[in-house]
Amino acid sequence: MNRLSTFIKLTIFAGLLCVCSSIQAQSGIQAWSKVAKPTRGHIVESIGSYTSGCIRGAAALPQNGTGYQVMRLSRNRYFGHPDLVQFIRNLGKHAQNQHLGTLLIGDMGQARGGPTLTGHRSHQTGLDVDIWYLLDKEAEKRPLSFSEREQWNAPSVLTVSSNGVNPAQWTSANEKVLEAAALMPEVDRIFVNAQIKKTLCERKTAHDWLQKIRPWFAHADHFHVRLKCPSASHSCDKQEPVPAGDGCGADLAWWFTEDAKKPSKKTPSKPPVLPEQCTTVLNEKL
Repeated sequence: MNRLSTFIKLTIFAGLLCVCSSIQAQSGIQAWSKVAKPTRGHIVESIGSYTSGCIRGAAALPQNGTGYQVMRLSRNRYFGHPDLVQFIRNLGKHAQNQHLGTLLIGDMGQARGGPTLTGHRSHQTGLDVDIWYLLDKEAEKRPLSFSEREQWNAPSVLTVSSNGVNPAQWTSANEKVLEAAALMPEVDRIFVNAQIKKTLCERKTAHDWLQKIRPWFAHADHFHVRLKCPSASHSCDKQEPVPAGDGCGADLAWWFTEDAKKPSKKTPSKPPVLPEQCTTVLNEKL
């Protein structure tokens, strides 16, 4: 009886430790979302990895610009490295000059980067941005209202059965936007749904830019652009280079196998362990 009692006490104690650890981790992540402004000063640096890092000296993307508008303003995730802000501006100008439509910008990063409570595991170093496939004509005519930016949804460009791209939602403009983004030298890779990558591979056009277009889970309603580590960010962890070739062969074929469709059996990921510099970034006073 004593052994059983001891076992029960130890089990309860272990459970409490897990709960406390989870609360502490959640509280730590919440601290990043509560910081509303970037650090000040002349130092601009992406620190750590895309999934475990932060940014010093982030810039805010204006909510309206040539060829783009920012969505979901209430999330306060329109910050990034100045290189990312400039990339979006350049892509927006290209979209407008080529009459491709207005880019609707989803999440970039938080004011000082770091982990978010919802939505993303990456987007932590100010070098990631989500861009909707929707190139809405209404957004070309006027600035969208706050409520429109909050309530509009990014529609999927796949068919109802998700076994192909829906031509009613996907046009040549989408392809041209992806091509323009991929050809920019600062871009490291662009994540899209595998069906979109397959559609691009089947096009009888030049494939010199497809190397950067990488299939990944989800991404049926937006594409995710990831920039390279800036040269001055010495504490930024580079990602492995994308494989050679256009990515239209065996690697793409795997995404349509039964293995790819199986739900992941991985245990839930633990909160990221951030570089020590990020503690200074988080706690830096304005």
